[in-house]
Amino acid sequence: MTKRINLALQGGGAHGAFTWGVLDRLLEDEDIEIAAISGTSAGALNGAALKAGLVEGDRQTAKDNLDWLWAQMGALEDERMPDWMAAFLPAPGMVSRMIEASPAFTLADTASRVFSPYIYGPFYQNPLRRIAERFYYDAVCDADTGPAFFVCATNVRTGKIRVFSGDEIHTDAILASACLPTLFQAVEFTDPETGCVEAFWDGGYTGNPGLFPMFEPEFPRDIVVVNINPLERRDVPVSPQDIQNRINEISFNSSLLRELRAIQFVRELIAEKKVKQGTMKDVLIHLIADDALMRELSVATKLVPTPHLLGDLKEAGRAAAGQFLAAHKEKLNKECTVDLQAMFG
Repeated sequence: MTKRINLALQGGGAHGAFTWGVLDRLLEDEDIEIAAISGTSAGALNGAALKAGLVEGDRQTAKDNLDWLWAQMGALEDERMPDWMAAFLPAPGMVSRMIEASPAFTLADTASRVFSPYIYGPFYQNPLRRIAERFYYDAVCDADTGPAFFVCATNVRTGKIRVFSGDEIHTDAILASACLPTLFQAVEFTDPETGCVEAFWDGGYTGNPGLFPMFEPEFPRDIVVVNINPLERRDVPVSPQDIQNRINEISFNSSLLRELRAIQFVRELIAEKKVKQGTMKDVLIHLIADDALMRELSVATKLVPTPHLLGDLKEAGRAAAGQFLAAHKEKLNKECTVDLQAMFG
């Protein structure tokens, strides 16, 4: 039986390779139909590759697009090296600590806090532009074919989320969604919504990703969130690196948690029959994540896409998606598989 779902794809730099693996596995299940995608930052890049592939070809084309995207981001063309060789490479947690301890990363991190990305003047170039320009926007923007697609960015002037869809999506909209202001200059272009030249930063600050665009009646009730920022950490961070890392995780999860809390509030109103039936949508939330793995990583591995780690993240994403389907596929379109009441009780 076909299971129609919406996908909510979080941003998180190179950790978006985990989402690559999740999508790769979901595309192999012919029973899963993707009705809508909301993506931020790396999630927007993954979403654009996914939709373009589905519109231009088929599921395999979408898988090929995702492989191409992450090859450009630093992944190996053949995805993984032989198992015997991989066994001698460090585990993801050690890779994270090695990058954090490296003089080059320490110097770059310090420089990002002292120098503005505007110091480059006319010589500045966004390193992601060459990738974003290669997307097939006739397919990405197609509102009549394939899943609906929403890209989330933050309006610098208003501090509000801006969701781009349809023919509003272009190279600069994708770059805006992935614009970390300490690394990249704000992405500026004329926003058709306001008619003014607006500046945009990473969508993770206001919607990581935005769920509300998928509340429309034409979309299914089910939203599958691919989470790549750990929701919980047991230990209180004490080192400067760990403190900064946890600040990053909390800030990039805050908008998602607010929307999940609102969904739970509405579900309670519906269950208690305090609202007229059909007035509000009874959204079903599902989560694909590997918090144990992500807790071993840090901001360093988000910013430095090492090939072996990207391969590990893809395989972890595939495994997490496989486990989700085995445990919850039959519950899709029927019930919520995330205990929101326990989460916010």
